[in-house]
Amino acid sequence: MSWVLSSRNHQAIRIALLYYFPKFLSRGPNWQYMSGSTIPNGFRLPGTSYILDPLKSSFDVGTAIRYLDHNDAIAGADWGHPLDNLGAVLAVADWLCRSSEAGVVTHSGPPLIMKTILVALVKAYEIQGCMLFRNAFNAYGLDHVILVKLASAAKGNTIPRKGWAAGDACMKATQLALLTRAGQPGSPTPLTMPRRGWVIENIIFKTMPVEGHALSSVEAAMIHFKALQARQLSAESDINKIIIRMNAAADMIINKSEPLTNAADRDHCLQCLVALTFLKGALSEAVDFLDSSMWSNNSSLDSLREKIEIFADKQLTEDYMDFNIKSLAAGMTVKLSDGSQLDETQDVVREKSQKNMRLMFSQDEINGILTMVEEKANEEKTVSEFLDLPVRESAIGSKL
Repeated sequence: MSWVLSSRNHQAIRIALLYYFPKFLSRGPNWQYMSGSTIPNGFRLPGTSYILDPLKSSFDVGTAIRYLDHNDAIAGADWGHPLDNLGAVLAVADWLCRSSEAGVVTHSGPPLIMKTILVALVKAYEIQGCMLFRNAFNAYGLDHVILVKLASAAKGNTIPRKGWAAGDACMKATQLALLTRAGQPGSPTPLTMPRRGWVIENIIFKTMPVEGHALSSVEAAMIHFKALQARQLSAESDINKIIIRMNAAADMIINKSEPLTNAADRDHCLQCLVALTFLKGALSEAVDFLDSSMWSNNSSLDSLREKIEIFADKQLTEDYMDFNIKSLAAGMTVKLSDGSQLDETQDVVREKSQKNMRLMFSQDEINGILTMVEEKANEEKTVSEFLDLPVRESAIGSKL
């Protein structure tokens, strides 16, 4: 049965695809490419002149998407990032498109056009999202990236691998797809329900590089920071205690009191994220979590972390799990040293996408990318035409 995307499906998946492009412009300290990499009819890595094999490109795209956890998310019994799947979908599609045009392989599947990519992504979102709604992998010490590819991580430990686990998963998924193409049996019906596209219509786009469950608390911290400023108070000297109530999944995943040892550990610790917001007086950026950041070993931040109490709230948990609500709300009360308290507080993605693309691309190039993704008339264009747009022939540079 063929998939027909609803208008909401179309709108949401186009935003998701645009969300991916800036990832190549914010490179971590270990971001590496093989110099001069060129594979005949391979995948064109955005922002570079490199042409890679589908396995390497799946890893690179998946890792770029997940860099410092600044990607999309969907909530359920567990938490997941369906955009991780783009690494496999886009890399294989472009490689197959170019290889079939060159006569190297014979493609008998659907046309390798933008519409096919959009439909494939919505399917991937649906598979991953539906699996995590009632399956809490974190509760058993398993990283939720198991839904892209089985990859385990010891519960309570967040190591740097979390930053490239999605790339690893995409690479494995591509390998399995190639084995299926070579004759191994695949799974013919991973999606059987007639109602499709729920996941992409309910996705959460994060506008800051923090673990998704922390979004409401970080926003609340910014509101309280401004209230402190208005009273000429400081977080460092005038806060006695911060009390945060949230859903049970958030309490399980990002409530951490132990020492934090790396970037992935820091952006997955609610106490760290809230304390950082209060002390910095601004939303966090990816560089704030690096080992070289002034915040990675900061006594004021450590002291404020110790003043934060977190507990799971029954009603917030029920609202979080209710498919008709899907709330990520949190409540934050700030108790001050003078005995008073600050009571609870309760088209951004596209703008941020363009801001990040301007680090490398001209406005004309950005407009071309936006037009290719957003205009329905371009759905018949090949995926290779799309990936020819963000090519950079010169050496990789950054305006960060």
